[in-house]
Amino acid sequence: MIYPIIPYGDPVLRKVAKPLDFKSLDVVKLAEDMFETMYAASGVGLAAPQIGMDIRLFVVDGRPMNEGEEDDDIDPSLIDFKKVFVNATILDETGEEWGFEEGCLSIPGIRGEVFRPEYVKIHYWTEHGEERTDVFEGFAARIIQHEYDHIEGILFTDHLNVVKKRMIKNKLSDITRGKVSVDYKMKLSR
Repeated sequence: MIYPIIPYGDPVLRKVAKPLDFKSLDVVKLAEDMFETMYAASGVGLAAPQIGMDIRLFVVDGRPMNEGEEDDDIDPSLIDFKKVFVNATILDETGEEWGFEEGCLSIPGIRGEVFRPEYVKIHYWTEHGEERTDVFEGFAARIIQHEYDHIEGILFTDHLNVVKKRMIKNKLSDITRGKVSVDYKMKLSR
């Protein structure tokens, strides 16, 4: 099932998400639906608040970022990088901060340079209820940090400098009012 993406301006995107109870819903099915939704929108990550669910769940698949790259340009952190994170907690973010122009399915048409540490240590459960603690680096760490921000009520635009925030203010207002055109399902208020 493909869910509509919740746009910037919806209050669910600003809430700290609640822990997910494995007994209350089919987490495996929900994760599959979230992957289907993410692929339909050509994304590499999707958090539950982005489909209107106030729970601590996000999915990532960075493998498409390596598609079409020469062998020398392939990011090793993205090989086999398809995962589900349930009730995640970032334990540590280390390494040098590096900038990359990020975007978001909930904020279409806007991109901006965000600086994030190169390593992240995260504690989480898989969709099957297996408890894990792993360290990720490079683009894998960045994707996780971006999606983790979503379950904390933080958007990538919060990380932008003041000048960039001023430059995108009107575009963000347009998205809030439903004035946006996307080629994927989005819950727009018109």
